[in-house]
Amino acid sequence: MKYVEISGSKISSIGLGTWQFGSREWGYGAEYAEKTAVELVHRALELGVNLVDTAEFYGFGKSESVIGHAIAGLRDQVYIATKLFPVFPVRSLVSSRARASAARLQVDSLDLYQLHWPNPVMPIVETAKGFKNLLDEGLVKDVGVSNFSLKQWRSAEIALGKPIISNQVHFSLLTRGPEIELVPFAQANNRLIIAYSPLEQGVLSGKYDSRHRPKGMRSARKFFYPVNLDRLRPLLDKLAQIAASHGASSSQIALAWLISKPNVSAIPGAASVAQLESNVAAADIELSRDEVETLDEMSRQFEPAGPKALLTDLKTMLRR
Repeated sequence: MKYVEISGSKISSIGLGTWQFGSREWGYGAEYAEKTAVELVHRALELGVNLVDTAEFYGFGKSESVIGHAIAGLRDQVYIATKLFPVFPVRSLVSSRARASAARLQVDSLDLYQLHWPNPVMPIVETAKGFKNLLDEGLVKDVGVSNFSLKQWRSAEIALGKPIISNQVHFSLLTRGPEIELVPFAQANNRLIIAYSPLEQGVLSGKYDSRHRPKGMRSARKFFYPVNLDRLRPLLDKLAQIAASHGASSSQIALAWLISKPNVSAIPGAASVAQLESNVAAADIELSRDEVETLDEMSRQFEPAGPKALLTDLKTMLRR
């Protein structure tokens, strides 16, 4: 396992995303939350993963509760990152909700407490007061943000008066906006980018095409539009080619590309222990400079079609 050293902590470059723990929208059912999720946490720790990311919003606290049960007796092996949902995040509520998260996680302190989204009406200064209190009390070791622009990240740091060590953002081979400002800032200032949806919910696995699409809520995402799956074919084929040369999967190569960047960790979810093991194995893959540059260029060439294309696709499917 590769690790990123930030603020005195060694954080695994592949973490475990847990949005699906207890969240009904994924359709995994009660057995997944009660049995599989616990197995996933235990196996992740066995493999050297220590970054376990959750949020009070995930399953309305259920994800945190599942993790709390899973890490009983294993606290020293886990770097726990959870998130505050930014509904009226005034100082007093920041404190009480952090304590509620810690209680569900069955821990005395949180390694990383993140503001899940910027609040467009609440001044960051007010929220920062709550985070500063938590740091001073020792309930929180470090503070992070999520879905923040660089300007918002810097403003939050100024308001806090201390480093905000991480920014959790949507980042993948197909979503490369963070490379413009956020990644360079993190690399220059000993900060961490935590990449969520690093496999674009399975698009980069290469197992889908315009005639074989996922069911459920994922099918509504733009990368799963048939026209976009067709447009992605050259990149997906190249991923498969590089994967074959490494004896790996396309998903592993997509993750390896991401964490080859300094100061970046990725938090893919997993539906099974086998999928988790596959994700974690990506940390051992070393891509050549040529391979990285080829993927860089091919991903830049991909131009996704927008919502209008979905209407065209629907008409096409109705004719079939």
